[in-house]
Amino acid sequence: MISLNHMETQTQKTSAKDFFLNLGAIVALYTTVISLLNLLFTVINNAYPQINSGYYYGSRSISMPVATLIIFFPIFILLMWFLEKIYRTEPNKKQLGVRKWLTYITLFVTGLTLAGDLVTVLYYFLDGQELTVGFVFKVLAVFIVILMVFLYYISDVRNKLTSKHRKIWLGISFVLILGSIIWGFAVLGSPRTQQFIKYDEQKVVDLQNINGQIQNYYQTKNILPSKLSDLAGSNTYYTVPIDMQNKNPYEYIKTGNLNYEVCATFNKEFANTRDMGILQWNHPAGKYCFVQTINPNLYQKGVPAAVPVTQ
Repeated sequence: MISLNHMETQTQKTSAKDFFLNLGAIVALYTTVISLLNLLFTVINNAYPQINSGYYYGSRSISMPVATLIIFFPIFILLMWFLEKIYRTEPNKKQLGVRKWLTYITLFVTGLTLAGDLVTVLYYFLDGQELTVGFVFKVLAVFIVILMVFLYYISDVRNKLTSKHRKIWLGISFVLILGSIIWGFAVLGSPRTQQFIKYDEQKVVDLQNINGQIQNYYQTKNILPSKLSDLAGSNTYYTVPIDMQNKNPYEYIKTGNLNYEVCATFNKEFANTRDMGILQWNHPAGKYCFVQTINPNLYQKGVPAAVPVTQ
């Protein structure tokens, strides 16, 4: 009897292989869930934009969450398949401490997230805040995804997961992830469209950078530069960016002593519905110039640097 117990203890001893297989499966699961929710939130933000005040320049790209899902979801499935293969030949491995700890931690985290999700909905209702379509979809996305993980591991803890049940869970997960990716591309466009969006976002960043240098130039010299190369001439550490899509320089047009335009050619329209502060960076597709005017009164002694205002 003592020998049998000793053998069972030896069998259930956690090896490095057991530890990293179980840890890898949980890491892959968490990465998949976070990426899926990131994907869904990005799609919802663009499909149902919230009209509100305050600065916002949300991402329109789903490249990273989609790429992460494509890699980590199969990794999770592969690791789980490998673990189940081990459990069929060595049932005592299911009682390993590392497996129990990771399972119950996952149940704790998912249960807490579900409770937080419901608290958020109830708070918005009791506080009289508007439950927008986008908000409701986000709440449902979190609830459905996290509930699936919670129910799967509850079934596992209760030893209710048969081979057939695992295949059903796999099918449901695959349909959910594939459907989310298809919805994302339907709302935000194909991978080629995503590339155009990234180019446009970089162009806006470059123009913001150029615009800041123009402000600094005016603050130092009390005049506007006549051309963009003057910016580099006044600052040996600054290199004027170029349009990385077509390798051409951005256009700067001085239209008056206090007026100027910075221009770029955009692939897609961007119409942000939120107030982004004084300077707006919404733009149509095609060539577009942001018209700016400097207020010289803001450069009086003791007053912070000027902020251009749109006309």
